[in-house]
Amino acid sequence: MNKVPASIWKNPWHFTAFGFGSGAAPFAPGTFGTLAAVLLYLPLQYLNWFSYLLVVVVAFVVGVLICERTSKDIGVHDHGGIVWDEFVGYWLTMLFAPPGWVWIVVGFVLFRLFDITKPPPIGWLDKQVKGGMGIMIDDVVAGIYALLCLQLLVRIFQG
Repeated sequence: MNKVPASIWKNPWHFTAFGFGSGAAPFAPGTFGTLAAVLLYLPLQYLNWFSYLLVVVVAFVVGVLICERTSKDIGVHDHGGIVWDEFVGYWLTMLFAPPGWVWIVVGFVLFRLFDITKPPPIGWLDKQVKGGMGIMIDDVVAGIYALLCLQLLVRIFQG
């Protein structure tokens, strides 16, 4: 893993890209970033679906910008500690999720599974798309896969 730059504690762009510090975890920064996303999801889950989706879209657009800028500033494309993409991917996973900790945990597990294993085309996107969009897009697709699986499980278990 790359060394965590000291700038994440001083530069608001870097601090945000590093998931408000969660990406500075000494191991599994993506998992810690997703855990931080869960904490922020707790109040977001009460928004209506349109407002929630708007937050996710804005977080994606802002994420492309902050991840691009941070990766350029620190000289490392897609540093492991840049976890804003995990925030957006998890929040996308949880779109239309029913309330309750069971679904929060299931969404977490599904998103991490797709983010780590990178089934097609996630792995291809991760390698081929550069810049801020490249940092964000693979997690967005992982979030979409996890969203679809979560919704399937909801239909199965809640009728």
